[in-house]
Amino acid sequence: MMRILMILLLPVLLLGSGCGLSRTAQIEDYDVVVYGGTSAGVTAAIQVARMGRSVLLIEPGRHLGAMTTSGLGHTDFGFKKSIGGMALEFYGRVRKHYARDSAWKQETFDAFRQRRARFVNDDAMWNFEPSVAEAVINRMADEAGVPVLFEERLDREGGVRKTRTAISEIRMESGRAYRARIFVDATFEGDLLAAAGVTFVVGRESNALYGETLNGAEVRHARHHQFVKPVDPWIVPGDRTSGLLPGIESAGPGNDGDGDDRVQAYNFRVCMTDDPTNRVPFARPAGYDPLEYELLLRNFEAGDMRLPLKIDMMPNRKTDLNNRHAVSTDWIGRNHHYALADYAGRRAFDEALRTYTLGLLWTLANHPRVPDEIRAKAGRFGLAADEFTDSGHLPFQMYVREARRMKSDMVMTQHVITGKEKVSDPIGLGSYTMDSHNVRRYVDENGHVRNEGDVQVGGFEPYGIGYGAIVPPGTECTNLLVPVCVSASHIAFGSIRMEPVFMVLGQSAGTAAVRAIEEGVPVQEISYEELESRLLRDGQKLE
Repeated sequence: MMRILMILLLPVLLLGSGCGLSRTAQIEDYDVVVYGGTSAGVTAAIQVARMGRSVLLIEPGRHLGAMTTSGLGHTDFGFKKSIGGMALEFYGRVRKHYARDSAWKQETFDAFRQRRARFVNDDAMWNFEPSVAEAVINRMADEAGVPVLFEERLDREGGVRKTRTAISEIRMESGRAYRARIFVDATFEGDLLAAAGVTFVVGRESNALYGETLNGAEVRHARHHQFVKPVDPWIVPGDRTSGLLPGIESAGPGNDGDGDDRVQAYNFRVCMTDDPTNRVPFARPAGYDPLEYELLLRNFEAGDMRLPLKIDMMPNRKTDLNNRHAVSTDWIGRNHHYALADYAGRRAFDEALRTYTLGLLWTLANHPRVPDEIRAKAGRFGLAADEFTDSGHLPFQMYVREARRMKSDMVMTQHVITGKEKVSDPIGLGSYTMDSHNVRRYVDENGHVRNEGDVQVGGFEPYGIGYGAIVPPGTECTNLLVPVCVSASHIAFGSIRMEPVFMVLGQSAGTAAVRAIEEGVPVQEISYEELESRLLRDGQKLE
């Protein structure tokens, strides 16, 4: 059973002005506090515990693992041999689970392995069900003795107290307060780093800033997940006075390479199944807006007969569903406000995206304007009844592909990803394609709809991710580590942002946190040689 930390609240006391916390409760002390139960947050906390230091893992939601346990079972690994340490341990434990006959209910291991041979190795398995991933990651945390506090959110307005450049305490909205020598921000959104006064970026830099070629607005590379037939964008076809369909902008993207504040689209990695004994049929959701799907229907009627779903089959006849083609699960252009929104704004977006996703699946399986062949393919599936039972069978975590990114003294750029430059202080490897989903939908010069922002460029060797990319500038914060919202350009982050890499960086952040405590220095000043030695001893791949 996962440990849940219960903290006795004392009457709140008002503090003097300018101290950063307006009230306090009983303050708990730890060597390290990790905020965010993403895959990076879990590995960071486990590593601290395995190294004999006290740690608390705080997760604003009700589950650990974020995307690894929330539907992303089709692992984006790039080069498998670049993954080591606790990440490889996780995938190895998944493999051991599926080696048991009891793990197979809707099919056999041999049948799955025959279909998905590339994703099954002797020592690791890279495709899995969400519930299996969650059970494995919970067990790892529990075995390490990591206390976990669920459903506690950082007070983003004054909830961080600093003494000069060091965070001394953080407070949750509930009033609970925690003190630590080192803090780790492992959230997708970077709320702790922002509240601590660390510089960050949201959006796409211009190519000119770092001398890149794949950053900023991207029309030239936006060939994938694109409209292949002319589709009218107006509510009343041909009538510009009727207004545009939802999510379409009238203005074009500007010049290729120009920077902006736009963020690549989010979606849910839905776990579906085609097994009738475990299938919940798609239902038309409350709040269904037909206009949201008019573009989808017009695209079919224009002649695009592709199934707009990427369906990767996981064990036991389940899926990892992802975006594909022109109009799909990515809710393009709707999430640019999300990174900086308050909690209520983020919750509203999450609920709207859930409605859009359920409505899309229902439309594809049932709408009479959807071609018969497409309806038949979509109608084979439904939501998996035995997954996400506390969130309506949709994943508890939407795929926040990118939000804030820290801006530190070292910035990972396209030059490092492609091997033109190398870091001197690697703490893990990345190897996945530079991958950005579309960021906007607009009306082109011909009066038709186009998507913009998709980039998929690979063909490079594994590259080192520098320690400097997870530490803030020393002038801003000296006891914070950031293994998710790393210091990287938009396009470099598009390669780094994969779940195995987040696990790797989380473990390295945990190791660095303990090294900083043992050496008695700011996180920026630890001995890289000592850090490297411990990482290698723990099986991390650095070259």
